[in-house]
Amino acid sequence: MEHSDKASQNGNTTSKEDFHMDQHENKHEGNGITKEDILEEAIEHLEDALIELEEYAKQDKVPPKSKRYLIRIDKTKYEVNVHKMTGRQLLDLAGKKPPENFLLTQKLRGGATKKIELDEIVDFTTPGIERFMTLPLDQTEG
Repeated sequence: MEHSDKASQNGNTTSKEDFHMDQHENKHEGNGITKEDILEEAIEHLEDALIELEEYAKQDKVPPKSKRYLIRIDKTKYEVNVHKMTGRQLLDLAGKKPPENFLLTQKLRGGATKKIELDEIVDFTTPGIERFMTLPLDQTEG
């Protein structure tokens, strides 16, 4: 007997494709909203949310990828619209110019610090980033 894409059940004939489509539509209470619609809306909302890095680190949570982050450099908070920045960009944002004359460190949850090089990329979705600190480098007089 040859295998068919048609399945007969209680006298009704339904193709596997029709069954597959019915499963994926997954309509809620007949309102026409699918699980995929809800998920897309939730993702869009999360991407637009302002993610405060310091709070996520203190709560030991992984910051989600977003379009907006609130970061702290020294005692000032800055809202940025990217999820990655270089050390140079962070120093520029804080008004530390020229950036070559400053040391940038990242304070992590638990008190550890990490030096950030000028061309090093900091990803704000990395867990544990609390804030950034700057320090002027000693200038030798000539």
